[in-house]
Amino acid sequence: MSTSTEYQPFLESERLRLRPLTEADVDGDYALWLNDPEICAQNSHATFPMSQENLRSFVTQASQSKTQVTLAIELKDGNRHIGNISLQSIQWIARNAELAILIGAKDCWGKGYGAEAATAIVEYGFQRLGLHRIHCGTYSGNAGMANVAAKLGFKEEGLRRQAAFKDGTFLDVIEYGLLADEFGRRKTKEKL
Repeated sequence: MSTSTEYQPFLESERLRLRPLTEADVDGDYALWLNDPEICAQNSHATFPMSQENLRSFVTQASQSKTQVTLAIELKDGNRHIGNISLQSIQWIARNAELAILIGAKDCWGKGYGAEAATAIVEYGFQRLGLHRIHCGTYSGNAGMANVAAKLGFKEEGLRRQAAFKDGTFLDVIEYGLLADEFGRRKTKEKL
């Protein structure tokens, strides 16, 4: 179980802190998540083995990138690293980014942590980064990500037929998108 108090949280929500990834995360369960077929059944990880050395390189690269913001999702109660969230493939001219979420701690599945973390990072993307559009794509069978997209007000934009290959099967990818003004209107309605 990985814990870290090396960094102050970058973003916070009711139950979570979103903070930069650290060496302590690499030495914890992070690499195990990325090699676990069950955890990675609905994403592109666990296709090639992930070593701690490769993960250290990723953490270093992510901390220096200007085209992605990757944060650890940490429970406030116990300072436990349970997953990661990112805005990646940021396109500064088009003001677009892709949302990606991984909840690696299986005992934290189905508790709304992904949606809570996504709300925080999407708000950050629109308000602090000045993004205009945030999108995500997910395998057609990924009910968890579909639920997160729906909770945040993402619109289904299309289907890429058999665009992914996982465990010997071609899978459809559903694309979702959210515009800054749509998110702003939704936040305003929630406050009323």
